[in-house]
Amino acid sequence: MTSSYTSPLPDQIDELWEQRSTLTPDHSEARAVITGAIDQIDEGKARVAFVDPTTDAVVVDERAKRSILLGFKVLDMKESHVGDFYHHDRMPLKTRFDGVRVVAGAIARWGSYLAPGVVLMPSFTNIGAYVGSGTMVDTWATVGSCAQVGENVHLSGGVGVGGVLEPPQASPVIIEDDAFLGSRSMVVEGARVRTGAKLGAGTILTSSTRVFDAETGEELKRGEAPAWSVCVTANRAKSFPGGEFGMPVLLVLKRLQEGEEHDKLALNDLLREHGVNA
Repeated sequence: MTSSYTSPLPDQIDELWEQRSTLTPDHSEARAVITGAIDQIDEGKARVAFVDPTTDAVVVDERAKRSILLGFKVLDMKESHVGDFYHHDRMPLKTRFDGVRVVAGAIARWGSYLAPGVVLMPSFTNIGAYVGSGTMVDTWATVGSCAQVGENVHLSGGVGVGGVLEPPQASPVIIEDDAFLGSRSMVVEGARVRTGAKLGAGTILTSSTRVFDAETGEELKRGEAPAWSVCVTANRAKSFPGGEFGMPVLLVLKRLQEGEEHDKLALNDLLREHGVNA
């Protein structure tokens, strides 16, 4: 946590974190504090991370992550079932879906927050994740633990948004408002897709991915898809002792006007020019 940010979660979580090696499901008082904290994350009253609107920095609430990790210490393994499907886990499934459309086959774990207006196709949303209003989590997409997804985002079929729980201070993946992730794209390791960015199908973005502007050749900040841009995975030649190889990079094909609604047909046409689909 930054020095200027105060977590809404109780400070007992930090005390329990120091005692984590001794905690078991028999510690009922500790369990009450921890489950209460995870409930706040589940309700959206607390969240693992957010973008500070003043500094544009990602602020991580370590106490929220610690609450989740402590949950695995104080909760018993329990069997549950949905129809003919049986589960055996410490963390139950989510039960709060106010204003959320949940299609059969979708799974969301307790401790994930889904804002009203979210649509879950058959997909998986892990604990600690935050999904903003108007976002579509399409078929077989995965929102990993603690990933933060903004409003009006489209996660296309098979998209993988990576998760991170440990270490607590590590920054999770951030997908900002109005972003579009094409089918089978992967965003992992705390990478950031900024507002309005569009990723073509199969795009890979990690925190260490190099990013280049196709128009200027300029190298941009690593691990980030720039705001209001259209991006794809490309290869850049690099010499090694064993020869020259193409290393994956993120290529910014086009810059959009801020706030520009880039319709799906136009996006597909642009990407097809370069042999990529959405």
